[in-house]
Amino acid sequence: MHVTLIAHTPSPEHTVASAARLCYSASTIDGIREGLTEEKTAAFVDMLAEIGHESPIEHATFTFGIEGVSRSLLAQITRHRLASYSVQSQRYVAEKQFEYVLPPEIAAIPEAEAIYRQAMDEDQRHYEELTALLKEKHLKVMLDSGMEQKAAERAAEKKAIEDARFVLPNACTTKMIVTMNARSLINFFHHRCCSRAQWEIRELADRMLTLCLEVAPHLFKQAGPPCVSGACPEGKMSCGKVLEMREKYKQLREGKS
Repeated sequence: MHVTLIAHTPSPEHTVASAARLCYSASTIDGIREGLTEEKTAAFVDMLAEIGHESPIEHATFTFGIEGVSRSLLAQITRHRLASYSVQSQRYVAEKQFEYVLPPEIAAIPEAEAIYRQAMDEDQRHYEELTALLKEKHLKVMLDSGMEQKAAERAAEKKAIEDARFVLPNACTTKMIVTMNARSLINFFHHRCCSRAQWEIRELADRMLTLCLEVAPHLFKQAGPPCVSGACPEGKMSCGKVLEMREKYKQLREGKS
């Protein structure tokens, strides 16, 4: 997994503080930013968290480049609908020697890992065989219709992988660019930093939160699973590790993770 913060709102906390300040001030738009020092900005952002005034933080957005995650994770992250996603398409990009994610629990058992890797190899072979058969069929039809050879080969392969991709596993890796505003990100961290989230998306959430803290520490100072700043909402499903989780995210906020 490789995660980068490729873009974000310039001076995100200052932007959020300006928006929040406007809600309580008779000042003009130009005047609202005057005198908004780093200390006052931090105080304003902290106050928003304390009183639960969340709408101003939507003015700050963060864009991440994410690589080396599974299609299984893709199905989970896109459930967070207040976001923008651009994902490498399996319709247009052939999966030649596709990379895949190996779950740690499977890697911990040599026999299980061997079965898993064999399954990945078989999926690759089936994908290539299906692609070849479908491409041959489509190419003949296109050539018979009068299409030029090179154009027909490109179109036939594209049409072939559209259907051959159905045999690819959830483990197959993908790449994506994801943009969320700060309010949506905090909600994402609330659900996906939790110890009950699946290991892969939990790791992704932790890496994204670490990057956010580097550029907006006050904005995300209470971000993480809900037990970090309050009671665990999971009831009987709680992991029972509240103190451990609070210490983990305290270390993460202090840059010691």
